[in-house]
This record gives sequence, structure tokens and C-alpha cells, in this order.
Amino acid sequence: MDLSVFGRGFVLGFAVAAVVGPIGMLCIRRTLTGGFAIGFLSGLGAAVADATYASLAAFGISALTSMMVEQRLWLRLLGGLFLLYLGARTLRSAPSAQAATSASVTGLVAAFASTLALTLSNPMTILSFVGIFAGLGVSGDGGLLLVLGVFVGSAAWWLVLASAVAAVRTRLTARVFRAVNVVSGVVIVAFGVQALLMSG
Repeated sequence: MDLSVFGRGFVLGFAVAAVVGPIGMLCIRRTLTGGFAIGFLSGLGAAVADATYASLAAFGISALTSMMVEQRLWLRLLGGLFLLYLGARTLRSAPSAQAATSASVTGLVAAFASTLALTLSNPMTILSFVGIFAGLGVSGDGGLLLVLGVFVGSAAWWLVLASAVAAVRTRLTARVFRAVNVVSGVVIVAFGVQALLMSG
């Protein structure tokens, strides 16, 4: 077992996840309003999507890869519309004087599923993994270790982010929560508009 391959995958997954985007904003806001579990599950959905695309790239599943790239405009359109919906709902959310202490099972599943779907709606991610994996030249067991590293690295970033946000959430006021809602909503809507423009 070549742990250096796993390490490269870990760094790759961590770096991809750490890029500021709509998933990061959702994770931060959900952690502030719902707690660590819902924030981390939101990020974990993105980690699973990253690992899924990494698997397609590592094991050369060309037919599925080609199909998703061919349908990238429709996927971006759906992803953009979903981001607009999430952004608008965030802007309309009323701030709470005290953050919620727990999330329902349904809420946790919905948080995971929504970020999984959003991340999968960007098939250009797979092209990035194809290029990187081709450059690394790994296959077989090495490819499996690389994919595992991508997942663990991505999940590690979301664990760090959700933990850091959860540590400060109880100290925030209703005014701060309202500001977070506005900033998050505007940023998410902006990403949605960008996705729609790119699908045009």
C-alpha cells in the first residue's frame, strides 16, 4: 500500500473543498443556525460528490463521464435554479435570537442530499480530476487509494470548518445572524446567476 498516493489524494480533496463557493456558504450558515451536525453533513454531501467524480476519473468510466459532460449545460441550469431558490430562502429567513441546538433526522438528510446534488450539478469538476489523475498516472489499487484520499481530505475540510463555526455560534446575536443570512443569500444567489449565465 502506497500511502503517499493516499496523501496526495488527501491534499487534493482538502484543496478542492477549501475553495470558497456556495457549498462553503451553505455549510457556514447551516452550522450557525442549526449546529455542528447539520453543517458537517452539508459538507459531507459535497465530499461524497467529489469522491464520486474522482472515482469516475480514476477508473476511466468514459461513457458516463462523456454523458455528464455533454449534459453540462442542463446540469448547470438545474444547479443555478436550485442555488437561486436556496439564496432566496436564505434572504427571507428570519434571524433567531438563539441558535438551534439540534437538527431533525429529516433536516440532516436534506442538508446532505442538497449539497450532494449541487456539487454533482457541476460536471466540469470531473474534467479537473481527469486531468489531475492523468498527470499523477495512478490506476488500480493506487486509483482506489487516491479516491479514498480525496474523500477523506474533503471530509476533513468540512469537519474543520463546521467545528470552527460551531465553536463561536453561541456567542452571536440576532443581528449577526441576520447579517449572515443576508451575506449568504446574496453570495448564493450570485453563484446561481453565474451558473445560469454559463448555461446560456
